[in-house]
Amino acid sequence: MLKDIKIEGCLMIPDDFYYVDSHLNLSEEQSSSLIEADSTSEVEYSKPAKTKRYSKPAKTKRSSFKGIKPIYEGNEGGIDNIRSNDDQLKWLDSHSDGGIKWKLIKKILVSDKEIGKGSSGTIVYEGMYEDRRAAVKCLVRGHHDVAMVEIQNLILSDQHENIVRYYGMEEDPKFIYLALEHCICSLDDLIQAHSDSSDNSVFPDDSASMNAYKIKLGSVRDKMQDVELWSADGYPSPQLLKLMSDVVSGLSHLHNLGMIHWGIKPQNVLIAKNPSFGAKLSDMGISKCLSKDKSSLGNHATVCGITGWQAPEQLYPGGRKTQKVDMFSLGRVLFFCVARGKHPFGKPIERDFNIDRDIKDLSWVEFMPEAHDLISRLLDQDPDLRPTALEVLDHPFFWSSKMRLTFLHDVGNEVESEEGNSDFLKALANIAQLAFDGNWIEKIDKGLMDDLRLHRRKPYDGSCVGDLLIFVRNVFNQLKKAPERFKVLSRSLSGTMVISTAACMQGSYLLLL
Repeated sequence: MLKDIKIEGCLMIPDDFYYVDSHLNLSEEQSSSLIEADSTSEVEYSKPAKTKRYSKPAKTKRSSFKGIKPIYEGNEGGIDNIRSNDDQLKWLDSHSDGGIKWKLIKKILVSDKEIGKGSSGTIVYEGMYEDRRAAVKCLVRGHHDVAMVEIQNLILSDQHENIVRYYGMEEDPKFIYLALEHCICSLDDLIQAHSDSSDNSVFPDDSASMNAYKIKLGSVRDKMQDVELWSADGYPSPQLLKLMSDVVSGLSHLHNLGMIHWGIKPQNVLIAKNPSFGAKLSDMGISKCLSKDKSSLGNHATVCGITGWQAPEQLYPGGRKTQKVDMFSLGRVLFFCVARGKHPFGKPIERDFNIDRDIKDLSWVEFMPEAHDLISRLLDQDPDLRPTALEVLDHPFFWSSKMRLTFLHDVGNEVESEEGNSDFLKALANIAQLAFDGNWIEKIDKGLMDDLRLHRRKPYDGSCVGDLLIFVRNVFNQLKKAPERFKVLSRSLSGTMVISTAACMQGSYLLLL
């Protein structure tokens, strides 16, 4: 596998990037106050519908930009009191007291404050586009084709809420500037800031850079104080499930358009909070478009991608490379989220070797059978056996508690209608040891168990998965008629039943479906 592409001349902006006659100075604190306008919102997760239609965020209007791209006005951190480039410069000039340098290139105002890195060694800077906060990606003019590829990919795909938006492009004699939607941080930053893991990020070797990185993570924690990524029992929170679902939805949109992202990794997933909390796919510079009626790039596709995040078939030239390369990368992103920043193929230096030889450690997600099952399927060496993005959205990993209980309720009905020696009941019996240790009746509140026995002639068998499913069904069938104290017990018990029963059903969820 190749390393991240490094195009000569793209890595750093030279000192003369900021012209003496056009830059203005702001302190870090003033610059931050100028462009800081984050808002928060509580997020309740629900399973995405099988097919989704997306609309642009409210309060947007369109204006043309030299025939290249419709521009959206209205964005996170917009500054309503600045209406023209001249006004921007005057405002900045009146507040300059040293610090961050700014440069005006027509509609784009770009600072020298680095906020991220893109593919091909590009650097992303804090900036503004007209009256909106923006992330400005800078490329040397010699790589005009790279910029055009990204622009065309964004024009094709950014009507979706889980794809970062493109605002416009400007050029000067030395550089090309892409103004993109500004987000708070990357998924990598968010996970690292909320966990103790350092397995995934490439930490700087020198102490100064390390200190800067720690300051950055501290800033992310401050901005994301209302975000909870994991529950007390270690399971992904509704907010984290929402982010993971957004990644899959964005990827599904690209695949529907006949595109391959080719660079799915936590650093290329951006997090926004305004107008709503969510995740967006970014860095479309190395994305591929499949030819009409073609499902793969063919045997001559360029081998390039992200070290440690590529699929096995990306490691070598030749062979078919389909949208399933994105699904392999998605499996590692989901693992990264559930396992608090861990990588299934080990340390950075050994990942490509392990990917090639299918040496992975999924023990960090074994506590959550749904996650283990889905990630195992996504990381299959055979591309044809990996699920599609739509199939991932339908996997029980993304089911809400209500959906899981409804499913178990319906399966309980099915169990009771089956004849005693059917293949279905035999399959359930074979997974009993995955469901519980010993007798499941011993784990149920005695009072609730006694009450439900009154509504069933045949006694429950504590070693039988089928009877556990029937019990789950009966709890919720009888809930409205049960005494109040049993309603409370049933509500508290439902989560335990979902986890314990779903754990046994994980091998059987897909079997029963």
